[in-house]
Amino acid sequence: MKKRKFTLFDIFLLILMTGVIIITLYPFLNILAISLNDATDTARGGLHIFPRQFTWANYQEIFGGTADLWSAFGMSVLRTVVGTITGIIASAMLAYTLSRRDFIFNGPISFILVLTMFISGGMIPEYMLIRNLGLMNNFLVYILPMLLNAFNVIVIRSFMDNIPIALTESAKIDGASDFTIFWKIIIPLSLPVIATVSLFLAVGQWNSWFDTYLYARGSSNLSTLQFELMKILDNTNISSGDVTSANAEVIARKTNPQSIQMAITIIATVPILLVYPFLQRYFVTGLTLGAVKS
Repeated sequence: MKKRKFTLFDIFLLILMTGVIIITLYPFLNILAISLNDATDTARGGLHIFPRQFTWANYQEIFGGTADLWSAFGMSVLRTVVGTITGIIASAMLAYTLSRRDFIFNGPISFILVLTMFISGGMIPEYMLIRNLGLMNNFLVYILPMLLNAFNVIVIRSFMDNIPIALTESAKIDGASDFTIFWKIIIPLSLPVIATVSLFLAVGQWNSWFDTYLYARGSSNLSTLQFELMKILDNTNISSGDVTSANAEVIARKTNPQSIQMAITIIATVPILLVYPFLQRYFVTGLTLGAVKS
């Protein structure tokens, strides 16, 4: 085979893409370097992508002797798994119903669904609703309010609209029920968009902490990792007027707010980064296939 020669445009494109990769990766590598660097040395500044004085002290400061943090990690994993599975099932079922051309309430329900993306009741009515439903300090407060999302339903519905109607009609002729059609035909064909929406739901559940602050603060066993990390961050950002000089010296020697912030960022980000590669091949497909009408 004839070897392909590099043109001037190829060299320019290679340099450009290399620059884009460096610009993209540098913030992450810088955060990792600061989180693994000695806190006192970090205060000098000038860190780039490698730690000058490697240490695990920043992570030990967060995890060391903090049993609540491990319990909170387990709760975050549990709410992410349960919330993602239930959210996908609820969104897919509603999306399939709205994609049915013989569903007479398609228009009104779609209108109400889209309306929720523009109009919200606000925090106070939502808090009163959660309280009146008896969801305060209840695990279901992590699941039910996030069960349905209008954007996710629309994305899944757009994808299902492109599935040939002949498949469902053939299954009906063979005697399949709507439930069988949904699980045996629609769901397998919709795996790309389901993987995409699953990533949306998982990231939202994993990063959520404000609902814990509002609705589950009174129950320690419902505390999540993000909420505990937020409390650690608040406790680390202590002004010099709030502590004695001796305590301030101990805090400064062990760690500093910047080091804790970077370590917390790594802890909160790594689980999602580990999951994303397995869903990445579905991500673009799930968003683009449903965007084009056949």
